[in-house]
Amino acid sequence: MTSETESPAPGSFSRVVLGVLTVVLLVGAAVAGTVMSLSSDDDAEGFDADRIAAIATSDDSEDPFQWEAERSDGFADRAALAYAHVLFEKSPGGVVASARRTAKYRQQIERAASAHGVDADTMEGMVLLESAGRPDVIAGSSADDAAGIAQIVGSTGVSLLGMDIDLQRSRALTRRLAENAGAIERAKEDAQSNKPKVRSKALLKLRRLEREQERLVRERRAIDARFRPADALDGMGTYLERAGRRFGDADLATVSYHMGIGNLETAIGDYLGVDASGGAVGGLVADEDMTYTRLFFDSSPLEHAEAWDLLSSLGDDSSTYLWRVDAAKRIMSMYREDPQGLKDLAKLQTAKATQEEVLHPEGSTEVFADAAAIQKARDDSELIAIPTDGDYGYRLDKDLGELAPNFGAKPSLYRALRPEALATLIYMSEKVREINDGKGVLHVSSAVRDQAYQDQLVGVNSEATPNYSLHTTGYAFDIPRKYSSDSQAAAFQFVLDRLRALNVIDYAVEPSAIHVAVGPEAQALLD
Repeated sequence: MTSETESPAPGSFSRVVLGVLTVVLLVGAAVAGTVMSLSSDDDAEGFDADRIAAIATSDDSEDPFQWEAERSDGFADRAALAYAHVLFEKSPGGVVASARRTAKYRQQIERAASAHGVDADTMEGMVLLESAGRPDVIAGSSADDAAGIAQIVGSTGVSLLGMDIDLQRSRALTRRLAENAGAIERAKEDAQSNKPKVRSKALLKLRRLEREQERLVRERRAIDARFRPADALDGMGTYLERAGRRFGDADLATVSYHMGIGNLETAIGDYLGVDASGGAVGGLVADEDMTYTRLFFDSSPLEHAEAWDLLSSLGDDSSTYLWRVDAAKRIMSMYREDPQGLKDLAKLQTAKATQEEVLHPEGSTEVFADAAAIQKARDDSELIAIPTDGDYGYRLDKDLGELAPNFGAKPSLYRALRPEALATLIYMSEKVREINDGKGVLHVSSAVRDQAYQDQLVGVNSEATPNYSLHTTGYAFDIPRKYSSDSQAAAFQFVLDRLRALNVIDYAVEPSAIHVAVGPEAQALLD
């Protein structure tokens, strides 16, 4: 079992930005003497754990996280928010720089989109996501790999799109470019030498190598259309136009750009229980009112399991591609219409390994200063004791709250969460158990902390964050990575990913635990 001292937690776009304030609210004050804690079995009036547990295992509309047609637009919007983090975290040079590079190609994107009858904003989002506006980037080490501003695979460009690509020469030039780039790096190192002769020789060599690199880039562009932005964008437009005709749906065409037409047709066929290949998919999509939102959110280990098995087996993020494109579109819109807002959001998105500070920004989220503040929050039902008098699919670590005596409190004081977070814990635990055929329980090793507790934890564990921790707000809990079986681990992974996709939570994989941060969308469990 993992204790807190063994595994501490690390510490709509415009709605988040507007919510950022400047003053941290530290509630409560230090008091002398002993702080009397509530029993961990005390439950606040109005919080119905049994009702939430029943929702998790229901198969009807009572479950707010179950797909229904009228929820599709909302689910898609939430997924775009949920999957934005990866763009902020991984965009080369930062998301603002990537958006700036991408925006330079807007006119070429619009021309290609107009020529093929596709949406320019979607194409622009795809460019930001695929290449971050870099016309010479290659996904791998070979010209056969996805390349250029539109990240088109060599064989696809030649055989499907009919692009002007001399693949053999492009391979050779790509190898020479890689070799020359290595020589440039070595020359740069020599140019830092303290020996004047070595430095002068290296600088001359560096200039020669850089000129050679520019020449090789021009030569490759001349024989490989993927590295010519206008041609590459035309190739992207050609693909989307053809896929759009095949599927009869622009979103499905976008998904297929990364997933592939064959994989997507198979997934749709698995969902509908029919053969969707051989040109049949367009009619099926129309007849069944099939959307990707429905395919994704209505497939799970419990429903349409064969379709979910395929989607989840694609290890290249294909199943979430549409949501990331939508997130990229919103980023480009913010870049043009609210550049400062984008910069502010980027700070929140890159503050942690997850977007928990987007869900609950520092400065506009109540932080508990000490044990007295937690006691008051429990008295006021702002924090709810985690129930232990029922079977809800989890167990509390015996060491949860182990530092409490240092503050004159009982460990049970810290066995509490915000109502939204507690509801999410119960929902997750019950859903995991349902998927795992009623077997196993999750363990909870950390819940609410106050700032004094967090500060002391930093002193005894180097992994504890000295910065803003969502544990000090009551919106986070930790689940040790010790499972009763591989099937329980797989079920837990599904629930984590599904709730993340709905922007209900975000989570971080720590060495010994999964750190779960619960966002405002969890309120749906309490309504």
